Amino acid sequence: MRPVLSLLSVLWLLASPAHAQCIGENLIAALPAAQQETLRAKAESAPFATGNFWRARKGEQVIHLIGTYHFDDPRHAPLLAALAPVLDQATTLLVEAGPEEEAAIKAYVAKHPEVMIDPTGPTLPERLSKPDWARLSDALRARGIPPFMAAKFRPWYLSMLLGIPPCSMAEAATARGLDGQLIDAATANGTPVQALEPFDTLFTLFDAMPPEDQLAMVTSALAMEDRSADFAVTLADSYFAEEGRLLWEFMRYETLLLPDYTPERVQTEFAMMETALMIRRNRAWIPVITAAAARGPVLVGFGALHLSGEAGVLNLLAQDGYSLERLPLK
Repeated sequence: MRPVLSLLSVLWLLASPAHAQCIGENLIAALPAAQQETLRAKAESAPFATGNFWRARKGEQVIHLIGTYHFDDPRHAPLLAALAPVLDQATTLLVEAGPEEEAAIKAYVAKHPEVMIDPTGPTLPERLSKPDWARLSDALRARGIPPFMAAKFRPWYLSMLLGIPPCSMAEAATARGLDGQLIDAATANGTPVQALEPFDTLFTLFDAMPPEDQLAMVTSALAMEDRSADFAVTLADSYFAEEGRLLWEFMRYETLLLPDYTPERVQTEFAMMETALMIRRNRAWIPVITAAAARGPVLVGFGALHLSGEAGVLNLLAQDGYSLERLPLK
């Protein structure tokens, strides 16, 4: 499962502002036309494969849903303008983590630094091979991080750092994606902001991963280091083309190219990771969304990969009796 973990973490966490600051290649667009058509056909077989902006209705309940890209990009400006009238009418903005959760995360990390730093276990130079530690050291220096400071970092945290290309590190600390811009707009107009899940959800998710899988996230991310800007551009372009499910199938395609990965093995491991990273969270979000909608119209924003699929948020709402309509963002 380790290479799958790495690909998912890189493409999931690699939502950096690299399109604006880095030069890279769209890896999907670079594929042969026939392979692109195959990937699109597979993507389109899933429910709600395309589209980032949707309206769900059931009786008097109205839910607007926007799939988001978590980091800065100038292409957010027209999206925010299109969403402004919906936000003005919303009684609540639901997001993965609101201001209270962001503050809780900072306070929790300050009080419990062990969630990101291992105070007792072996250091990364001890856990990695000498060549891998040397490569990691070079990658960290390129991001302005002295290797000795990272020697005790939790591997999952390092994988997040490696997911940001060196050319984007300066902007990453202050990046404000569509989620953050919606929160700022809601705060300005007095719309309540509510979180879809507890602030420590992702800490819990990563903590449940076996240590060897976390470490493999780092080593496999290092193998993609020379294409980090390309992956960032591919992710951003797929999002703004409203083709989230195509990105998912591209991830599957990349995994199939790995040694010893049969289609059956890829299917099994992708299903396991989709369950852990998305499906369980999607199902937990539905009662939060519908409860808020019972009090009035709501706008819900979350990572765009959560929209599509049999157990995507949109299909789960459809199964709950909501009618779904895709809305334009331009």
